[in-house]
Amino acid sequence: MKKIIETENLRTNFYTYEGVVKALNDVCITVNHGETFGLVGESGCGKSVTVRSMMRIIQSPGKVESGKVLLFLDENGEQEAVDLLQQSESYMQSCCGDQISMIFQEPNAALNPIMSIGEQVAESFLFHRKKSLSEASLERLNAQDCKVPFKGIFKNLYKKYHEDENAFVFKLLSHIPLLNRWDFLIRQEAFKRAVEIISKLGIPHAEDIAVQFPHNLSGGMKQRIVIAIALACSPMLLIADEATSNLDVTIQAQILELLKDLKKKHISSILLITHDLGVVAETCDRVGVMYAGSLCEVAESRELFGNPSHPYTKALLESVPKFHQEGALKTIEGNVPNLVTPPAGCRFHPRCKHRMDICDKEVPNLLEIGKNHSVACHLFGDK
Repeated sequence: MKKIIETENLRTNFYTYEGVVKALNDVCITVNHGETFGLVGESGCGKSVTVRSMMRIIQSPGKVESGKVLLFLDENGEQEAVDLLQQSESYMQSCCGDQISMIFQEPNAALNPIMSIGEQVAESFLFHRKKSLSEASLERLNAQDCKVPFKGIFKNLYKKYHEDENAFVFKLLSHIPLLNRWDFLIRQEAFKRAVEIISKLGIPHAEDIAVQFPHNLSGGMKQRIVIAIALACSPMLLIADEATSNLDVTIQAQILELLKDLKKKHISSILLITHDLGVVAETCDRVGVMYAGSLCEVAESRELFGNPSHPYTKALLESVPKFHQEGALKTIEGNVPNLVTPPAGCRFHPRCKHRMDICDKEVPNLLEIGKNHSVACHLFGDK
């Protein structure tokens, strides 16, 4: 199966006044073409830090210490791996939103309160698709019914822009009042495409919504707009970081169904970050379970729920309320470790019922114990 993105021994630390927080400990995950990969675990286990490290948006005092983030691109019929951690900032700016897009947990933080909805969606097109926008604008200028003042000048200007958008004349025009709006046709085309993608997300009266501001919309509607921004340029990987955690159950179901449909039509793969095992069971093809910055188990969704192998995965599933729940819920004894001074060896061993002497000395490797099923546990060390 073709890979889209893969991390190799990803390690991230946060340098705080209390000490160095060892947030990620050699995390290795792979997302394949056409699948939804779920990264699950309790709050604070490192799920969001993992994807933010992959996207290189870890904020100070955090730092990606080591590892690789390989993005697989099709070049001349062959896959070429690009290590995102070694690329320039300009490369990452062109990659984020085009090849990879991300939906954040809180839509209010992702939306600009003083820009209209349509303008914010259109920004993705203006940043990544200016060439196709200028081509569409040229076609509009060439139409006989187009009535634009100084049509001939604009045709030459847009033709020049289509050939070389970085030409000096455009930098000069951008600094001259009134003339800095020379690209109004390109902006109109971007806004038109923004309305189209808002409409595709099942939002009624897309033209009216596009001229509204974020404070006019409900939480579920805002999340749909954030998804529209992420999908504007049809990325090959969509990262959804707790995209439905702040929504009520009905809206959550609608958003998840929407993501399923959009994956088939517009994007190839989804990396879903969540702590909700019900969401994982409903939407994911493969699942990775994290605990205290380490990856415990990776398996196909049906295999993970039917045959959990890591002691933490078993305990996590046992602590979920059942439909016919009787008696008290099972709990995982002990506390999550302080990652400034994490336990040596397996980070779960202080709470594990199957603890052995080797567990507090050596970090277990992620071993394959079955088809598409890997576990990081010394119980499987001899297999």
